[in-house]
Amino acid sequence: MARYLLAWFAMLGIALGNGILWQFAFAPVMPELRAHQISTLIASLLIGGVVWRVIRRWPPSSGRQALGIGVFWLALTVAFEFFLGLVLARRPLAQVLQDYHLLEGRLWVLFLTWLTLAPWVFFRFR
Repeated sequence: MARYLLAWFAMLGIALGNGILWQFAFAPVMPELRAHQISTLIASLLIGGVVWRVIRRWPPSSGRQALGIGVFWLALTVAFEFFLGLVLARRPLAQVLQDYHLLEGRLWVLFLTWLTLAPWVFFRFR
């Protein structure tokens, strides 16, 4: 599982870079929601590319293991997100949870779903 943890750190680096892009390129020139949506789409594509490479390089032994990798990455990502928001940024819980409101146009839940299922999808179609 250590190699999949290393892969998650690579994805974290991409996500941080995407956040910087959001902050300086998208947020100043468009509404916040639109910037969030574009940033989430970019992250989904970039992270999908990383997951595809990881699954090709270190293929899971089964679909079940592939799904377990996705759940592992989901847990790390949500824990990091809450740590960053609640502890480091000292944002209230309601503000941290704002990105999880799919019906308000927030796409973060779709990204998390993709992150969770992508290892299984790429395992099945490799």
